[in-house]
Amino acid sequence: AGMALSVLVILLLSMLYEAVKMGKAVLLRRALLALPRSLSQEALAEPEEASTGPVQGSWFRYHVSQTLFHVVQVVLGYMVMLAVMSYNAWIFLGAIVGSTLGYFV
Repeated sequence: AGMALSVLVILLLSMLYEAVKMGKAVLLRRALLALPRSLSQEALAEPEEASTGPVQGSWFRYHVSQTLFHVVQVVLGYMVMLAVMSYNAWIFLGAIVGSTLGYFV
């Protein structure tokens, strides 16, 4: 029962790792869309007409969110790696199946 539970936990951690990776990609896309379209000299010379304040704040929030997602992704990745480094075939298969299912979903 303990081994089955361990494999299930590693499978779920691998799926969560893939979900966080996808969430980070979605945040990157949104952050790039939040950037101003152009940084022309006219927009830089006339800051009162160019409303870059909310855009920069929005981009910063996306960047902080991406940073937090990255930290979670690294922690999950190392946890799965340490589990796989136990050299247990069932744990290894759980990580592979979890990563496959997470990517598929």
